[in-house]
Amino acid sequence: MNAMLFLAVSTLDKLKEVPPKFWWECVGGALAFFVVVFLLKKLLQVNRVFLGIGVFAVCLVVFINWIYNRNEPAFLTPFVDEIAVFFPVKGDYERSNKPIVLPNEKPQPAPPPVY
Repeated sequence: MNAMLFLAVSTLDKLKEVPPKFWWECVGGALAFFVVVFLLKKLLQVNRVFLGIGVFAVCLVVFINWIYNRNEPAFLTPFVDEIAVFFPVKGDYERSNKPIVLPNEKPQPAPPPVY
């Protein structure tokens, strides 16, 4: 019986094996939760119209960022594919300035600069 007790690993020994990064993430998550609760309590005191305008503006900026960079969540990809044709996408400017060369044509040299 004493041999089994000697071989048992205590809870503290198991906790010592957990990497410190995990503990920092837990503390950061708890801190973020308390900050969000504090901010929500403060936002409940704000006029609802201004709160709605602010939420709409933040959501609009995030959504346009998703469209421009095409880094939206996977479940929104079909929806973003449909409306992305109406908005600019990263790299459109570079693609639009490249000269179009047909397979049987040679590219024309650039004209000399006019002074």
